[in-house]
Amino acid sequence: MKALARLLLLILCAGLLLQVFFVARIAVMVWADPQSTSYQRSEAWQLAHSEDGLRWRQQWVDYGQISANLKRAVIASEDAGFMEHHGVQWDAIRKAYQRNARAEEKAEKADNGRPAKVYGGSTITQQLAKNLLLSGERNFLRKGQELVLAQLLELMLDKRRILEIYLNSVEWGQGIFGAEAAAQHYFRKSAAQLSASDAARLAAMLPAPKRFEKTPQSRYLALRTRTITHYIPMITPP
Repeated sequence: MKALARLLLLILCAGLLLQVFFVARIAVMVWADPQSTSYQRSEAWQLAHSEDGLRWRQQWVDYGQISANLKRAVIASEDAGFMEHHGVQWDAIRKAYQRNARAEEKAEKADNGRPAKVYGGSTITQQLAKNLLLSGERNFLRKGQELVLAQLLELMLDKRRILEIYLNSVEWGQGIFGAEAAAQHYFRKSAAQLSASDAARLAAMLPAPKRFEKTPQSRYLALRTRTITHYIPMITPP
């Protein structure tokens, strides 16, 4: 029993130290721009060992150098309640859980070997927490840590800073990260010059940027872009 108690104590201490590490990382981001994210480092490793080699585009730009159109479009597409919530939208998570349960049940009945479609209920802050500091694994422990980190980000950073880091680090294609790299790659212009339609198209790609990079004529992408363009004027970014 003593050995078990010591083991549990060690696990608890390790967990607490990990949280202290995360808090320190976030605290540094109050004034220092992150050089890379956990997801980017994972992608860089995979690309470096691929047949095509490492092809990478990323350039940090300050918040004021990113078009307001893109800020509005991303909020409209990814997290309409961004300005109101505190990192997590519990109702959205509950609905996503229910949809995933139904999708898994349907996949089991079909018995065709295809995995169930996974639905997300993550806010922009949760997406940032996951990409910035965590692995891409899908399990309850990782999801729980994501929820904790999302609320720490909201507590320690303001909405403007959260959105700035997100827009400079989010993936927009194979080896394409951040608003500036995406604007240059797809439209041959800076992030500051993006029009409403440009911004809407980039925002529409975010659920699956690598796939939409290869299928730019996708009907879904065109319809989604049109919908986001409609909502852009209604959004007030931080």
